Amino acid sequence: MKPENKNFFQKVYEVAALIPEGRVTSYGAIAKYLGAARSARMVGWAMNGAGSMPEVPAHRVVNKIGLLTGKHHFDGTNLMQQLLENEGIKVVDNQIIDFEKHFWDPFKELG
Repeated sequence: MKPENKNFFQKVYEVAALIPEGRVTSYGAIAKYLGAARSARMVGWAMNGAGSMPEVPAHRVVNKIGLLTGKHHFDGTNLMQQLLENEGIKVVDNQIIDFEKHFWDPFKELG
């Protein structure tokens, strides 16, 4: 499929799939990377539908200050947090500790 024919959600999933283990990014950072800086909410909608896609690590996408705002889209009460903690990311009260240290900026990382 030609890149220009891919829909926005598919592009979001492709970027999210590149987030390395032990790192996180934000909805807004993905939107900015895709040239749609004001579309963070649409990135969130895409992530809401990624639960059935094991190749998309949706648990690594959080809000701009490191809050696990999408956690209610994961099975179980703390699955998103557990997945992040399994990768060495500490979470307290739904907030990633040392968010800046773990932040993966697709704009910088992917060029």
